[in-house]
Amino acid sequence: PAPDPGGWARYGAGPGFLRSLAGGGIPRAVWTALPGPGWADELARAMAATLASGRGALAVLPDGRTAARVDAALTALLGEGRHALLTAESGPEKRYREWLAVHRGSVRAVVGTRAAMFAPVRDLGLVAVWDDGDSSHSDDRAPFPHVREVLELRAVSEGCGFLAGSTSCTVEAAQLVESGWARPLTADRETVRACAPRIRTVGDELLARDEAARAARLPSLAWETVRDGLKSGPVLVQVPRRGYVPRLACERCRTPARCRACAGPLEAPDARDLTCGWCGRPEPSWHCEECGSFRLRARVVGARRTAEELGRAFPAVPVRTSGRDHILDEVPDRPALIVSTPGAEPVAAGAGYAAALLLDGWAMLTRPDLRAGEEALRRWIAAASLVRGEGQVVVVAEPTLRPVQALVRWDPVGHAVRELAERAQLGFPPVSRMAAVVGRGEAVESFLAGAALPPDAEVLGPVPLPGRRGEPSPGVRALVRVPPGSGAALAAALKAAQAARMARGVPAAEAVRVRIDPPDIG
Repeated sequence: PAPDPGGWARYGAGPGFLRSLAGGGIPRAVWTALPGPGWADELARAMAATLASGRGALAVLPDGRTAARVDAALTALLGEGRHALLTAESGPEKRYREWLAVHRGSVRAVVGTRAAMFAPVRDLGLVAVWDDGDSSHSDDRAPFPHVREVLELRAVSEGCGFLAGSTSCTVEAAQLVESGWARPLTADRETVRACAPRIRTVGDELLARDEAARAARLPSLAWETVRDGLKSGPVLVQVPRRGYVPRLACERCRTPARCRACAGPLEAPDARDLTCGWCGRPEPSWHCEECGSFRLRARVVGARRTAEELGRAFPAVPVRTSGRDHILDEVPDRPALIVSTPGAEPVAAGAGYAAALLLDGWAMLTRPDLRAGEEALRRWIAAASLVRGEGQVVVVAEPTLRPVQALVRWDPVGHAVRELAERAQLGFPPVSRMAAVVGRGEAVESFLAGAALPPDAEVLGPVPLPGRRGEPSPGVRALVRVPPGSGAALAAALKAAQAARMARGVPAAEAVRVRIDPPDIG
């Protein structure tokens, strides 16, 4: 039998989506999940509804931690042995055993990470991807498949339903809705406001007037939020850098501290002696070239340094860190400070975190990347979604910026729609198609000269790729852009040119790398 709608009742079209799956339909939807831990159970119910129709279901998650949550939710809903879990954490023997069970058809539901997008599920009725904006869904090896795109192809070729879910919304997901290929699955504004925490901002003007911010990097509002939150539960602190002190500057005049040999940025890893981040030379006797001061200050403080500062400010409260070196899965529902880098935030048991601080927002917003605003909003919403509905979130970022305003309104879909419109005007993906050709300068120019590009193709560059000083240049990159409708012709031309070069036996040093719609075009 089809499962009860459960949390899907909070979304206007949610129960109808489940009924369609349970009745053998092939609905396609872009699902903007409400904040909180309920998304895993809701995804499991969509898979269970598909199984109730006698068909198979496949869900792809960005990492083992999120896959484990859906695995637990599906087990609670269906019982043991009704689905397969395909993740690296399972180990090669168990993973292969599960894959064989799927291949034989004895298991018709699969939960897994990126490689699971190719799982041979029999009679597929639903393919689902969670958090399609996560970089883990994009394979860096040729032919560079992306989970969302592979599942779109499977939905069309195998005639099954499609679900792209996230607490945020990517530009590509917004395009699926705008084109009519998928329908939106969202909750009304009243439900969103009831579930989302309160968002408060601290901009440059407030920081300039705040004595606490000048002395300790954290504004008074952040200290108050932490103090109040610790009265009722754990508090999450998101820091966009890991480690101790990634970048240093003069304490008096804020001039960046640079190496005298190569002008690279000076660092103090693990609070040891100063070293250059480019050439690695030690700098035992640094002084500011502008004002002569010998005192340094961190310009962007890492997670471990932030944990130390908070530990000194709240000595009676335990402080834990979660980052690339050690990721926490869950923390208990009692007062504690959890300092985490983006993407490594643990889930708080019970109702969630009492409060959250999102520090150094400018560090994510000012990256030279087309997706900087979208990615910053995705990271912020992912962290804020772990905070209980009556909690408070403070983001240290300029409140006039569009991603910050979208966070305050809790409107990731509106932000994605506006980004999509801007990219259409500027000729950027996903509206236009773009290819990156990377290699040595002469090789890239020769490759482009020999490619029969479409007449409407526009070549941008080539330009040198950024590299570290003292190291060989990584080469150049050219971008080839075509308007909508010419993407297939561009791909065919580049494929033919690459095949011709390989047939001629081009030396490895002259090889070029081609990628369609690269995720980091700058």
